Amino acid sequence: MGLYQRKHGEEHPYWKFGPFKIRLPFIHHRWEWPETIQALIMFVVGMAMIPLLEQYLGLPYDVALAFVVICGFGFMLPTVLGVPMVPGWITPAIPVVVLFLGNFEPGPEAIRALIGLQLVVTLIFFVLGITRLGSKLVDMFPDSIKGGILMGAGIAAISGEIVAGGRLEQTPVSLIIGGAVTGYVLFSLSFRDWTEKHRWARVIAGYGMVPGALVAMAIGWAVGEYPIPEVQFGLSAPAFDKVLDYTVFGVGLPSLEMVWMAIPTAVIAYIIAFGDIIVGKSLLNRVDHLRPDEKIEVNVDRVHLVTAMRNLMHSLLAPYPGLAGPLFTGAMATIAERYRYGRKAMDTIYSGASIFWIVGFIALFMLPLVTLFKPVLPIALSLTLLITGYLCISVGVEQIDNATSMGVAGTMGVVLSVYGAAYGLAVGIILYLLLERRSKKALQEHAGEMPEEPIHIEEIAEDYGNR
Repeated sequence: MGLYQRKHGEEHPYWKFGPFKIRLPFIHHRWEWPETIQALIMFVVGMAMIPLLEQYLGLPYDVALAFVVICGFGFMLPTVLGVPMVPGWITPAIPVVVLFLGNFEPGPEAIRALIGLQLVVTLIFFVLGITRLGSKLVDMFPDSIKGGILMGAGIAAISGEIVAGGRLEQTPVSLIIGGAVTGYVLFSLSFRDWTEKHRWARVIAGYGMVPGALVAMAIGWAVGEYPIPEVQFGLSAPAFDKVLDYTVFGVGLPSLEMVWMAIPTAVIAYIIAFGDIIVGKSLLNRVDHLRPDEKIEVNVDRVHLVTAMRNLMHSLLAPYPGLAGPLFTGAMATIAERYRYGRKAMDTIYSGASIFWIVGFIALFMLPLVTLFKPVLPIALSLTLLITGYLCISVGVEQIDNATSMGVAGTMGVVLSVYGAAYGLAVGIILYLLLERRSKKALQEHAGEMPEEPIHIEEIAEDYGNR
């Protein structure tokens, strides 16, 4: 139990520090044991960035592990500074970032390019957080372009795993079964019915991606798709002494051309991240009314500023293909679900969200866990990208309300997934202007009308058959 106690219906106690509200474990809130157990497994998702750091930046394993530790430190900042969300990467943007990095040689050149990208992302979050213009920027984009961005990111995430030479070809059994289990637990309507009737199903659902990841790893070891781990004991040894050689202090500043090339990718990453903020607020709104004992404040400007701080930290100390995002959707959904069951289950949303990544950070130094999961890091990354891809496509489709917009979004998404952010945005804007945009006079004349007649597949098929 924390030293500070919350009165019923009030905001949880904090120390005021400028625009931030500091809350610390044992002082402001208690330790949560369910999140401790979950984090000792889910920290492997954070380590799943290591294969990308090795492949696209040319980092040695021990340096990549040090980068992950720096990222883990950043994961702890938001809840400490007053953001009631579990932070993560800008996961849907990873395929777009990878396409951007594909233009550069792995090593110093790619590192400089990623530094440039992360600095632009930092600037966007900082400026829009200070000016409070974040939501207005996103609202400027038509729904078809927002849908195209999400669909393109989703297509790129899934296609990167299933193309020739991808991880599906290399480890088909573990990835197919693990992906099926993960998708079933997270998204299946029939499993959701089970959770309403059976306690064991609710327990499994409460651990989010963990069951599928454990099944995938066990099968990978059993069928020989991944080597059996050589578990070691002691503390892990990230190469902090070599980190600066792979940062701006070792490889130098990015060129202006690199920064210019990074702008479209940075804009797309921001739009996706703002969508994550909306998702996080939605998850909290679902449970907030069930907990009248605590008033939860979600300050979007504070979210922007903390996310800017984390991206700046990465720009200087650990350039990161995942970037720094406001939400780890899977963990946040699980924690919000447990929070709804009352103060005995979770005293405050900050205790659950905070303890999760504090334990995840500690786990990075536990050599038995690190060496146990080291051989199967690719499968953890694959499951993360597949689930992210599914979510991006489903949310992207939800943005669309007619066939013309769907055509614009779908075409833009395909171009974005193949050629990258700059071409994707250009195609989306051109198609929107050519096919969707209408004059103010036309909008007034057709006010209240459907943008177009709905399409009925059955009627088209019947008409075709009559011919």
